[in-house]
Amino acid sequence: MTSRRAGPAVTAFVLASGCDPVINVYGSFFPAWALCLLVGVGVAGALRVVFAATGLEDGFVPVLLVYPALALLVACFTWLVLFRG
Repeated sequence: MTSRRAGPAVTAFVLASGCDPVINVYGSFFPAWALCLLVGVGVAGALRVVFAATGLEDGFVPVLLVYPALALLVACFTWLVLFRG
């Protein structure tokens, strides 16, 4: 019975997935969120090096939560700057 209830939701998600902006990278099309994710992960990785070098990383108690949250923050900010409509 759960498959009957999930059918309309799956259909809505499939139809809505084509609504995001698409970027042409060397002739291959990628969704815009993939670019934002790569920027977020790259900036979070670079900031990790900076935080470790300056000693600020010692104050981050849940380190496993800080860097993914930082990557998400930068990815969302990148989306707002580049693709806000």
